[in-house]
Amino acid sequence: MALPRIRTPDASDFADGPGPGALHRGTPRAWWWTASLPLSVAAVIAPPAAVLQSKAMAPIAILCMLLAVLAHRREAGRWPWPRGLAMLPLVGLAAWGALSSLWAPDWGWALTAAGNLAGLALLGGACAVVVEEEGPAARRNLVWCLLAGLTLGIALATIDDATGQSIRAAVRGLKTSRPGLEFGLKPAASVMALLLPLLLRLRVGAGWRWLLLGAGAGAILILPGDTAKIAAVAGVLVAGLVWVGGRAMSCFLAVILAGGLLASPLLVPLMLRPDLAQRAPNSALHRMLIWDFALERAAERPLLGWGMEASRKLPGGHDRPSPESLARLGIVPEGKHAFFAQQGVERMSLHPHNGALQIRLELGWIGLALAALAVLALGWGAPPVAAGVLASGAVTFMASFGVWQPWWLATEAFAAALAAGLAARRV
Repeated sequence: MALPRIRTPDASDFADGPGPGALHRGTPRAWWWTASLPLSVAAVIAPPAAVLQSKAMAPIAILCMLLAVLAHRREAGRWPWPRGLAMLPLVGLAAWGALSSLWAPDWGWALTAAGNLAGLALLGGACAVVVEEEGPAARRNLVWCLLAGLTLGIALATIDDATGQSIRAAVRGLKTSRPGLEFGLKPAASVMALLLPLLLRLRVGAGWRWLLLGAGAGAILILPGDTAKIAAVAGVLVAGLVWVGGRAMSCFLAVILAGGLLASPLLVPLMLRPDLAQRAPNSALHRMLIWDFALERAAERPLLGWGMEASRKLPGGHDRPSPESLARLGIVPEGKHAFFAQQGVERMSLHPHNGALQIRLELGWIGLALAALAVLALGWGAPPVAAGVLASGAVTFMASFGVWQPWWLATEAFAAALAAGLAARRV
């Protein structure tokens, strides 16, 4: 009796559409009925919306992520519970922040920031599951929508910058631009730098993917905002290193980022030197004075910190730079440094413009250790797309916005959800 022939499976057995393949799960859903549709909508509208008003990122990202979670519940019959090692230290950091409301200058600000962090971490983790469990076609559409959104955002920002902020002035009802309006493009550039490495999941040849990443980074380099430029380059560079070096490289970079986070408050004092201060412009010098004040206050409560969101209400934070602080940097507030004798120049108005230093100041070494564990968990073994997003976010974290700003937390949660979900399987 002859044995039956065993047919060798071909590519059609594993296609998205109907066929003999055992992996086919039925007729694919229409594009308007997939759970990831709200995330695709956010991917298209978020970059151009950030150009017009960066704070629009919070409602866009949060609403679309919530809708995606609800759509997944409708489709799968269960909630997309977050998973991953990073959830524990992130939620632990939020819990520690909530506890710090007991000694924070404003307990309401502390509890609000802690709630935002916990909620967005869980929401981002849930959306990562939504993306991971989507069908191949929906995941491909999501990345193409992201390409469309970044193209629109970069084009809009470039035109606005070239025309003296005419677009951003028009949406604010202004006939002409006003001083300072150009700074609004810096947050938008940071948003696009954070999302740029996600294009590595495009279903095109590897050469085209890297060409698109290079073009996107090059476009961001001509926009305002030094931090965003560095973030864009760092995201592409780290993604490339992990692309070549694999898991071992991503683990090594995760250790570097986590270690850098812990070491940053110890390394910042090395930059507060009179010889560097003498060559720095007033804007950079003001940043150095803010760091000096933050280190001074952090040393008073090294373990517990001053409480979450305490930076905006620290004792002496709204005073002019002290003579002692100026003297440490060798600064005399006259001549080219007369700026620091003016009314309204504060030691720290809202935050230190350094994420590691802010966490050290507000949540002490305990909070900084939890944050470092979260970074280590996010980066350990991360594929190129996730490593690139993490590197870009780390640059912005260390040199730009306040750590707990809702619009930036929402942007990070959205980018992390897409990175984790898209990296889980081949698009």
